Amino acid sequence: MQLTLSIPALLFPAISLTMLAYNARYLAIAALIRNLHGQYSNDATTPLKKQIEQLRKRLDIIKNMQATAIVSFLLAAVTMFLVYVELEVWANIIFGISLVFLMISLILSLIEVQLSTKALGIQLKNMEK
Repeated sequence: MQLTLSIPALLFPAISLTMLAYNARYLAIAALIRNLHGQYSNDATTPLKKQIEQLRKRLDIIKNMQATAIVSFLLAAVTMFLVYVELEVWANIIFGISLVFLMISLILSLIEVQLSTKALGIQLKNMEK
């Protein structure tokens, strides 16, 4: 396959939108943690501890999602440079690695969504009592 400048450039808007979504998730969790901090000071119950544990896991996953997306973005830019200087073999290798990092980021996103759903289940269970 002939790799042109436009192929890795296609990743730029996709990764940028992904990063916006990841940042929104991060900000939502940060706000939730700030709210729970006040509650935890007054009442350190088991459901609250479970929520905090889930939030810690989700925060770590989001950090890794963002890091892998950034690496993917950077490698796509490197790929474009390699295509520009006509190093086709290296451009193909780096572009493949960029795609792998993007896939890892998306898999982490899926895992984070699963944890988010689990955290909401804890919240609902607590409200049913």
